[in-house]
Amino acid sequence: MDVPHLNPTQEPALKADPFAQLKLLDVAGLDSRTAQLRHAKASLPELAEIAELTGERREVEDKVRDARVVVDDLTATQAKAETDVENVRLRRRRDQERMDSGAVSNPKDLERMQHELATLDRRISVLEDEELEVMEQLETAQSALAELEQRLTGFDHRLADLAVARDSRTAELDAQLAAIEADRPGAVEGLPADLLALYDKIRTAKGIGAAELRARRCGGCQLELDNAELNRIRTLPSDEVVRCEECSRILVRTAESGL
Repeated sequence: MDVPHLNPTQEPALKADPFAQLKLLDVAGLDSRTAQLRHAKASLPELAEIAELTGERREVEDKVRDARVVVDDLTATQAKAETDVENVRLRRRRDQERMDSGAVSNPKDLERMQHELATLDRRISVLEDEELEVMEQLETAQSALAELEQRLTGFDHRLADLAVARDSRTAELDAQLAAIEADRPGAVEGLPADLLALYDKIRTAKGIGAAELRARRCGGCQLELDNAELNRIRTLPSDEVVRCEECSRILVRTAESGL
């Protein structure tokens, strides 16, 4: 959202004790440090890596799910193949036992059973080949699944380490923020209400509400003031609140201002 430009020429001149204006720099320093710490907290390198790895992990997790489906399907296919082979072997064993027992004496029946045994032998051979092929496919699928699961474990370990580092750094930053927030009430104590209200208004719009005029340069926008503006500021009473023409921030005059 665009922030409306704050034109100091459109606002009535504000008066504030020079010492109060100097004190405002302390408040601005605290607020600037707070903004820096919050930015550091929001832009921890661990956060970016966690987001990237989480996305990559999600992709691998999807592949693991698909790979498990393949393994489960092949496992079921292998079990069926084993059952099919065993059933044909059982049938052949029964036929062979009947022939060996002499229960079949008719030559035509014997010839038929011998032919059936040969057929069963061929069927067993085909089924064993199919079973072997499925076993090879299953072994390949299991290896692929194991590799994906290993990658998933690697992601989890790295994410756990990053979470520890993130939490540790966040705790450090939170402690610094808490210390600054504890100092701020004392820093603003005694400041004129109208000066503080103006400062907060500018800070909301610009991030920094007040800056030192140092070596003829605004400490907020870092632009050097032209001679005409410097001459104008020289003529102003020490208690008049000066605003930067460029960025609208409160300019606090010090011995280092170059006036």
